[in-house]
Amino acid sequence: MPQPAQDPQDPLTLEVVDLMANLVSLFHKEYEEAAAARSLTGAQAKVLALLRHGPMPMRRIAQTLACEPSNITGIVDRLEARGLVERQAAPDDRRVKLVAATAAGSAASAELRESLHFARAPLAALAPDQRGQLRDLLQRIVDGAERTP
Repeated sequence: MPQPAQDPQDPLTLEVVDLMANLVSLFHKEYEEAAAARSLTGAQAKVLALLRHGPMPMRRIAQTLACEPSNITGIVDRLEARGLVERQAAPDDRRVKLVAATAAGSAASAELRESLHFARAPLAALAPDQRGQLRDLLQRIVDGAERTP
């Protein structure tokens, strides 16, 4: 049974928002440091992370990262120069360029992801059912945020 909507300004909601902001800040700091240790910018690392799910059109990468397509062109140019990505024509529309991770790019992305230790110990301290509940709650927040205009 769905829970009644809560006031978005109630003290508990505001406290949760503050905690989420702290988590994001901690994660962002570690992510940037892990990217820099691999001579990547945070944006380059994010593009490689997106490509874990398969080739993507450059426009979709820009939309996902909320930046201008021209910025993505520069990021992809630099990743391509390092042999981490390649451009491909979309099979259904050769005018559309897809960006795909190369084997080296996939390996770099996996290595970066493995190096992130943020929250692993605190999460491991939770029982499996608690981690599952946390995952489900976070997914509800993400899903709700994606539906909000």
